[in-house]
Amino acid sequence: MQTMNKSSELTSQEWHSLSAQEVVNQLGSSNEEGLTTDLANQRLKEFGPNELTGKKAQPLWLKFVLQFNQPLILILLVAGAVEAFLEEWPNAWVIWGVTIINAIIGFLQEWKAEGAIAALAKAVTTEATLIRDGNKQRISSTELVPGDLVLLNSGDKVPADLRLIQVKNLQIDESGLTGESVPVEKNSESLNTETALAERINMAYAGGLVTFGQAQGLVVATGNNTETGKISQLIDQRTNLTTPLTRKFNKFSKVWMTLVLGLGALTVAVAFHNYYNNEASETFGNVQPSIAGALEAAIALIVSAIPEGLPAVVTVTLAVGVNRMARRHAIVRKLPAVETLGGATVICSDKTGTLTENQMTVQEIHAGGQKYYVTGQGYAPEGEISLNDSPVDFQQNPILLECLRAGLLCNDSHIEEKDGNLVVVGDPTEGALIVAANKAGLTPEAIAEELPKLDVIPFESEFQYMATLHETPDGPTIYVKGSVESLLKRCTQIFNRQGEVIPLDADALHQEVEIMAEQGLRVLAFAKKSVSPGRNDIDRPDIDEGLIFMGLQGMIDPPRPEAIAAVAACQNAGIQVKMITGDHATTAAAIARRMGMEKNGRVQAFTGTQIGDMDDQTLANNLEDSVVFARVAPEQKLRLVEALQARGEIVAMTGDGVNDAPALKQADVGIAMGGAGTEVAKESADIILTDDNFASIEAAVEEGRTVYSNLVKAISFILPVNLGESMTVLLSVLLGRYLPIEALQILWLNMLNSITMTVPLSFEPKSPRVMEKPPRNPSESLLSPDRIKRIGIIAVYNWIVIFGMFEWSLRTHPDQLALARTIAVQSLVSGRIFYLLSISQLLPNLIAKMKGNRTSQKGAPAIIGGIIGAVVLQILFSQVPLLNRIFQTAPLNLTQWLICLAAGLPMIPVALLVNRLDPPN
Repeated sequence: MQTMNKSSELTSQEWHSLSAQEVVNQLGSSNEEGLTTDLANQRLKEFGPNELTGKKAQPLWLKFVLQFNQPLILILLVAGAVEAFLEEWPNAWVIWGVTIINAIIGFLQEWKAEGAIAALAKAVTTEATLIRDGNKQRISSTELVPGDLVLLNSGDKVPADLRLIQVKNLQIDESGLTGESVPVEKNSESLNTETALAERINMAYAGGLVTFGQAQGLVVATGNNTETGKISQLIDQRTNLTTPLTRKFNKFSKVWMTLVLGLGALTVAVAFHNYYNNEASETFGNVQPSIAGALEAAIALIVSAIPEGLPAVVTVTLAVGVNRMARRHAIVRKLPAVETLGGATVICSDKTGTLTENQMTVQEIHAGGQKYYVTGQGYAPEGEISLNDSPVDFQQNPILLECLRAGLLCNDSHIEEKDGNLVVVGDPTEGALIVAANKAGLTPEAIAEELPKLDVIPFESEFQYMATLHETPDGPTIYVKGSVESLLKRCTQIFNRQGEVIPLDADALHQEVEIMAEQGLRVLAFAKKSVSPGRNDIDRPDIDEGLIFMGLQGMIDPPRPEAIAAVAACQNAGIQVKMITGDHATTAAAIARRMGMEKNGRVQAFTGTQIGDMDDQTLANNLEDSVVFARVAPEQKLRLVEALQARGEIVAMTGDGVNDAPALKQADVGIAMGGAGTEVAKESADIILTDDNFASIEAAVEEGRTVYSNLVKAISFILPVNLGESMTVLLSVLLGRYLPIEALQILWLNMLNSITMTVPLSFEPKSPRVMEKPPRNPSESLLSPDRIKRIGIIAVYNWIVIFGMFEWSLRTHPDQLALARTIAVQSLVSGRIFYLLSISQLLPNLIAKMKGNRTSQKGAPAIIGGIIGAVVLQILFSQVPLLNRIFQTAPLNLTQWLICLAAGLPMIPVALLVNRLDPPN
């Protein structure tokens, strides 16, 4: 094998002009064994990973500066500038410090969230099938190097630029590179050097999608050296953290900014009116008007009305939601899908591997006129074959043994252990045949040695069978495996139990097959044929007639137990679950019944043919009660999604194949399978499931709903304080009274206190009732009428506490303005603690724990930590001399602390009232 030097690598203009053997020689590879592992490792160091260099990210300094580009933060910056103009430098620096702290928090959380998403995206890497050291392997596409021998199959994404050396009915969609709108038919013949890129039909370029056929090709370029890597129109695959909710918050911020500026202008106008008319007197509690006082009051109102901590809380909540979904096997490629999925009303799910185990298991065998049952599940060779409830004697049932042997011989797959689990390398159906034979004591290795393979006719969908020629003690024998329809028309005879040949009753066999299909079994037929001695090859004419039917093997891909529970949870949440599959309608309906997907006591199934005969109105009418759609074509999947959307449904669609891509793109949320999914399906999807499990979809719905719920809780917790503070400042200005709470004290409350107590809400677990509610309306406002009532009632309570405790303290302790303001602030925080407990799940979780239910403990530590942190901060706020000087506060004695605590107790009945109006969970 030759060594390929980087300096002698051919240009992209020349590979297509060489013959297959010249390409092999130039690359120092082999068209049978590929590269050696040592040489591949050497070239990986030389050429680097097979990956594109992505678009350069924004510099960190720019990301930080953009954190200030928020309307409410800009207002604070201006407020700080006004304080500086008034030479109130401590106030100015504190206000600016708050904006900087907010920017730092937002920057760190955004950086962390984007980093987590990027890491998750890398976890879902493209895989490639190749031959190294003569062995078929599946590796990450990033490990490919020039000279690797790559295998392509329908549905694959071309992982690198390849010179094709063996082609079988290959078609590749290269529209992303060449603009060609239809797939290109490929061959392996050499071309002229001048052949244009779009006409190089012996090349497969990175990023192309195999739509049909198979091929082998040698890697000629990787990474940025590929044709795709050279073009400038690369798609930026960075995940955008913008979601519908963040857009709603931006809109809310603009509306709130208008309100804040309006109230600020009103405050200045009133203060200036008082100044010029000198309406306030020097009497107790009143303040002499001044221009500086007017501006101070306006700044206090602006600062009080702005929820400074809300942007940080939103960022934290979204980051927590993304990480939680990742832990539950759902990787979000497009974050808006999280919220959309939370409002989904219909989930259209594929069957195989999503609702089922994707571990085919033979359960029934019909051979020699007898029906045998097989126990065990999955790919572990555990279980037995029985006849009439007794273990079978294989010596007395030779045709049963021969039928099992045929399943081993007509087989291109094998079973291996991976990460502690048995997996099939190849077709799951063939894996089931291997396991069934294992249960009879047959192994692939022993059979291969006993009956050497001479030739093979691979399976093709056009013919629906696979055939192999073997040397046997009775001479060369053809074994055939395929669909019942394809084999029956080639058979006129059948073996009985003793191995004697008798006439075939096709009608009786069809009845048996229908019964098996109604049980959800997939049925394969087996036959054999002896040929003349000396034959060592076969062709399709040898299969056209003269086969002797041996038997049937019926297998099932059993439903996942967790998927059954997930379907039930979705149905309880008001989400319809519909199965869209390529399987036979009776098989799909049987699985649907096992899954508990009946509607009105039955499973109504439609085939693709029936859908094609329906007009749009008829289809729309049948969608409500239908559960299963079987044998559907790609355009019919797309039509089903469009019809559901036309009915006003929010549709989530799962898929794993090339034919699922149009429907995945059309659906409100496209969900691809990370394991079994083809690359075109993954690229068309919004969410990728790493475990290909329907239960992960239900989990993602839960997380989407939980993220929304926690954000609503944060709004309901923060805004009442801002409104209460604003009402207090405005009323004080109107009455010409001292401000019960100053601008810096408001910043302390809105920033440190609010964030400390609100961020724990981001870590709230899902409510036990989150999947018992109907899907939320996607157009629902963040501030529903009931939520506005909640915020208004709590705001009025906060205003009463602040203003009432300030006035009480000032009358009790005349001339102690700092003490009165401190008592007002601490009383407000006391009430906030009780309010936080009323909207969090801490108390319900503790009650559940006392009742012995240990499933509801998550989230309590965060809330407890938030409360403890808030209490510690408030102690420092009033008891530390340095903070007394900065924030104009005064130390409290024990009696005053208890009075502040008592002032917050009325929040308990108030919270109970608003919880009835607007339940928090």
